[in-house]
Amino acid sequence: MKLLVTGGAGFIGSAVVRLAVARGHEVVNVDKLTYAACLDNVAEVSGSNLYSFEQADICDRAAMDRVLDTHRPDAIMHLAAESHVDRSIDGPGTFIETNISGTYTLLEAARAYWTRAGKPEGFRFHHISTDEVYGTLGTEGLFTEDTAYAPNSPYSASKAASDHLVRAWHETYGLPVVMTNCSNNYGPFHFPEKLIPVAILNALAGLPIPVYGKGENVRDWLYVEDHADALLLVCETGAVGRSYNVGGNNERRNIDLVRTICALLDERRPAGAPHDRLITYVTDRPGHDLRYAIDASRITEELGWQPSVTVEEGLAKTVDWYLANEDWWRALQARDGVGVRLGKAG
Repeated sequence: MKLLVTGGAGFIGSAVVRLAVARGHEVVNVDKLTYAACLDNVAEVSGSNLYSFEQADICDRAAMDRVLDTHRPDAIMHLAAESHVDRSIDGPGTFIETNISGTYTLLEAARAYWTRAGKPEGFRFHHISTDEVYGTLGTEGLFTEDTAYAPNSPYSASKAASDHLVRAWHETYGLPVVMTNCSNNYGPFHFPEKLIPVAILNALAGLPIPVYGKGENVRDWLYVEDHADALLLVCETGAVGRSYNVGGNNERRNIDLVRTICALLDERRPAGAPHDRLITYVTDRPGHDLRYAIDASRITEELGWQPSVTVEEGLAKTVDWYLANEDWWRALQARDGVGVRLGKAG
């Protein structure tokens, strides 16, 4: 297939790009190169004749029309998004613009392109979203594809809106779409403002490791390369109009996750042990959802996918990757907002 991947210089998008090229797909990476994007994430495929890059903004209709007409992809995998909840609390406007207006612009460009091409049956618009659109769970239960939407942050609300737009463009205009909602991703190339890289890098530097509230918030952790595998499978074989939840079957409390990271670093960097002495509880962010957990039975039963990496295996691989790639993360630590407490607005 010839895939157009939006946000392909970001964390999840770059994992999709790398895997797609490795599997022989032709990939067009479209990225605006905002603060969280890094072309080093796709350096291993940048020399491939299967890879090309377009610096463009999904909110720019003329640019999207040009890119689609130039490259004529078989499918669009839409991952470009503002995704950091804390940043959405401090500055929601960017999230509304990118996640809602940008998705609308891309949908309209895709619909026009698909129509000009004679509405080929094999074309797909694959929208990648998050389990955060469902809101929060109590101590029991799982999110299914039929769970009612109840977003609680500006980020999750903007993603929920984009999900609804994609669904509407399918129902109203017949655009052939597939949709996925994933649990929390982690792994190599994770931008150093999210919980896991913050815990690793602060521990290495001997700095306090901030944990919101009491650390009792629960997330289902999905290794990013497992997620990329699921996304390509859905794009290739998912049923048109269908949505699929993608989870790691790895629920952990935030505090337990951080303690596991500290134990891994104790083994690998014993001079700084015990690293868990650096754990520092900080004021929780507003509207912090208690628990997310994914029921991924649909994608398993219908498409045969299941995660291959446990959170213990994935965390060990992730810690080792950060230890081996200091040049990558040090270059990003100077970017705007990294290392600063965000999301305190009430």
